[in-house]
Amino acid sequence: MLQPTYTILYVANPEASGRFYAAVLGATPIEAGAGFVLFAFENGLKLGLWSRHTVMPAAGAAGGGSEIAVTVADDATLDATHAAWVDKGLPILQPPTNMDFGRTFVALDPDGHRLRVFRPY
Repeated sequence: MLQPTYTILYVANPEASGRFYAAVLGATPIEAGAGFVLFAFENGLKLGLWSRHTVMPAAGAAGGGSEIAVTVADDATLDATHAAWVDKGLPILQPPTNMDFGRTFVALDPDGHRLRVFRPY
């Protein structure tokens, strides 16, 4: 079975998006250049931020349309993360809300990609 190891988002400015994700995720990229920034996480997942202007073959989307989801253990962590991201100025698309799968909120990155934080039921 094939197991995905990378998530790649096409972004307008990889360096700016890299700074955004470094601040939001509390992570340091393992690779950072004008056209591509890469983060690696302890769970094995890698997040790449690739310039939508230089990716080959060319990307059809103008940005946004993707979602990165982060699971948290409890409501206190979810609410604290929401408050911290509001303080950082992230646009909040959905405030903390109870949904059929758990409690969640959604913020946006500079390219309109969704960042969902949730505590599953």
